[in-house]
Amino acid sequence: MSKTLDTKTIDLLRDLPGLIPVLRENFEDWTIRTFNREQHECRNYLSPNRRDFYKILMVTGGTGIFTMGLNTYYIDEPTILFIHPNDIISWKNLSADTENDDSAGYYCLFKKAFIQNHPQLKATIDKFGLFTDKQKSVIRLTHADVPVLTRFFARMQEEELVGDAFNQEAMAAYIQLVMVESSRVANFPEPDNVSDEYRHIHAFFDLLERETAHINRETPIRIKTAKEFGESLGIHPNHLNALLKKHTGQNVSTHIRNRLLEETKVLLVQTDWTLQDIAYSIGFAEQPNFNLFFKKNTGYTPAGFRKGYRTA
Repeated sequence: MSKTLDTKTIDLLRDLPGLIPVLRENFEDWTIRTFNREQHECRNYLSPNRRDFYKILMVTGGTGIFTMGLNTYYIDEPTILFIHPNDIISWKNLSADTENDDSAGYYCLFKKAFIQNHPQLKATIDKFGLFTDKQKSVIRLTHADVPVLTRFFARMQEEELVGDAFNQEAMAAYIQLVMVESSRVANFPEPDNVSDEYRHIHAFFDLLERETAHINRETPIRIKTAKEFGESLGIHPNHLNALLKKHTGQNVSTHIRNRLLEETKVLLVQTDWTLQDIAYSIGFAEQPNFNLFFKKNTGYTPAGFRKGYRTA
């Protein structure tokens, strides 16, 4: 049954294993992780930025609202979701609002490097298109489907704990089995209605990602103020600020600042660009202003951050 979702208050991104921000997952030494939702439940969150990992989320207990791009799903029965690293997603856990939170299921995170190391897994991902075809990314399960898929996730968790020379090969095989079983079910629900307010929020994060995803010395960031974003989206910046504050707890400038800080850290750690080149790429004509911006918001100078990471 289609439901109109007029309000969608989303808490700030929490520091949980299943909700790893783009920088944290870039720096941590892991390629695949599996979690039981009963021990690591998915709290409310909004993840607007690109990540370096794919996510498979199976919900077998509890109720929530999941949004992927402009598609929103009211989840109150077993469902499995295939989330691409570039998807703008949010989750509102409605079970947490009740006395008895019956969250259940599993989720698995695996990085792009994991796929590259397992060509057969990549071939299966390409074949079924569950992560890329948004009409296939959400699959409704019957209660009879749940035990089969649960066994695969449980075995992945066991293999992760074993940690021998073949555990990652086994985990890659189980991911393929999850995709095969899910494709066999092929029950793709229609999205529920999404509010106009959320459409504006999605448009902002989509534009923010497009502006920051390909920053380099030849194409520095083009717009970086609330006024400029509002003009590009055809929304008054005050109205855009109010929407972001209402639904995420942060205003436009804060989201832009945090995104630029994330991209700056990636450039400092993963490139050999000069500080002047990095400063120019994220919109600072003068390096001293860039140094001040970074230190004010992180407590480190850009040079100190780069040196500290490389000597750690």
